[in-house]
Amino acid sequence: MRFLSEFQDPATAHRLLDEIRRITIRPWVIMEICGGQTHAIVKSGIDRLLPSQIELVHGPGCPVCVTPLELIDKAIAIASRPNVIFTSFGDMLRVPGSRKDLFMVKSEGGDVRVVYSPLDAVRIARENPEKQVVFFAVGFETTAPGNAMAVVQAKNEHLSNFSLLVSHVLVPPAMQALLNSPHNRVQAYLAAGHVCTVMDGSSMNR
Repeated sequence: MRFLSEFQDPATAHRLLDEIRRITIRPWVIMEICGGQTHAIVKSGIDRLLPSQIELVHGPGCPVCVTPLELIDKAIAIASRPNVIFTSFGDMLRVPGSRKDLFMVKSEGGDVRVVYSPLDAVRIARENPEKQVVFFAVGFETTAPGNAMAVVQAKNEHLSNFSLLVSHVLVPPAMQALLNSPHNRVQAYLAAGHVCTVMDGSSMNR
């Protein structure tokens, strides 16, 4: 797979770090928004390489973490029905509800399946017309287009047994709420590029 070695050049990394050290003339508190950014920063040790004047704060991060408990309970209730194939990305299966999680539903005989795309769920609906197939549509703005595409695909194929359980959240309101807090220390955001692309970067800069 390409686009990995291009971003693992030690000489380039050192040049960028030297430039960051040169222009950092006062303390900064920067929050990265995306959980993927946090993972990459910590895994690569970037947080330890930056000047001590730069403090990184881990932000809202992951839609899994902010999915309301009532939605998890609703997902569990739907997945427990005998005529349902409940599909979800794998990271949602261990999120606890009030009494159990989706993995427990699966262990009790529920038809809970991990998919890698909402279009996988559409395919499952096509292959199982006698079952109701539900996709747990969780995510920020970036997952909304793919979920919408799955709905369009199901409609075009006249699949009446496909539906979504939707839990979409927006990034900019969370950013604004943090900035408006009287206890806020964050001076800058490291915004998620994929969210900026979907939302239009200007909405992230207001």
